Amino acid sequence: MTCLRNCCFFIMEFKNIDEIQETWQFVSALHDGQKYGGEGLNQDVEYINHIGGVFFEIVNVASFSFNFDVDLAAKCALLHDSLEDTRVTYAELFLRYGEQTAEGVLALTKNVLLTDRTAQMRDSLKRIKKQPKEIWAVKLADRICNLFAPPYYWDNQRKKEYLEEAYLIYGELKEGNSYLAGRLMNKIENYRHFINY
Repeated sequence: MTCLRNCCFFIMEFKNIDEIQETWQFVSALHDGQKYGGEGLNQDVEYINHIGGVFFEIVNVASFSFNFDVDLAAKCALLHDSLEDTRVTYAELFLRYGEQTAEGVLALTKNVLLTDRTAQMRDSLKRIKKQPKEIWAVKLADRICNLFAPPYYWDNQRKKEYLEEAYLIYGELKEGNSYLAGRLMNKIENYRHFINY
């Protein structure tokens, strides 16, 4: 057991913690001032809280996942909403972090040219599935973090749609990481309590 713990600790170790710290600073500045509907809190909270939650999920799963590139997953977790919600461009991400990270973040980004929300999700999932499993893990972690409780201003129909989307994500990406897939299914089951049937 000690050997297994030591091996797992080695696996989750960042190759370049300075780059992860720099990415956190960069992302904090990008999302500065952004807020979202605090789940169950009846108030808005800083958006960086969500980014941190996804990052924590990735660090947690990396601690006992073999052949898991925690540096790639951590950077993409921190940056996963940057193209969608901030002024940063793909070109800037490419220059700062390289092609693999930039492509991972791009796959996690909805195509706004598609007007239907479901079409946007299906398109993103299709692109995610062409990426390394670490990117699959980031998407699973993202939805896990978004299922603690719905934003206070969502109506029942929006909650139902979000739950259906969560099932879609689970179905498409569950093979990418069994631990995160299990966590997502638990969150889905718990989320059902927020919906009136």
